[in-house]
Amino acid sequence: MPDITSILKAEISRVARKEVRAEIETLKKASTSHRSAIADLRRQISALEKELRRVSKGTTRQAAAATPDDADGSDTKRRFSATRLAGHRAKLGLSAASYGALVGVSGQTIYHWEQGKARPRAAQLESLATVRSLGARDIAERLAAQ
Repeated sequence: MPDITSILKAEISRVARKEVRAEIETLKKASTSHRSAIADLRRQISALEKELRRVSKGTTRQAAAATPDDADGSDTKRRFSATRLAGHRAKLGLSAASYGALVGVSGQTIYHWEQGKARPRAAQLESLATVRSLGARDIAERLAAQ
């Protein structure tokens, strides 16, 4: 005949496992619902951040359009076009390295600008505008001087 203590111990551990399993199931369900709620909140945050960026871009564009142009024109905003840059360089018959030397950047940078992989900074846009305003003779003189 089995010992009463071992039977009692086995029964207690069985009941304890059953109770723990029930508690764990409720915790798993709660954890799953919390995880899905967190994922929904992250999606909402991402959408709101995108909307905020879009709205802030619109307000900066409107503010820039609303400001009157200065008489000296020193604060004009420069535009950049990769195809125009490539066309100007081809028109002059210059390599990317020599065109980059005129602008003050490397030939690889000129190549990236033309491919649309990068965009020039404001100071570089000013340098590009200066180079575009030069004639072929002026460009040849500058390249010869370098």
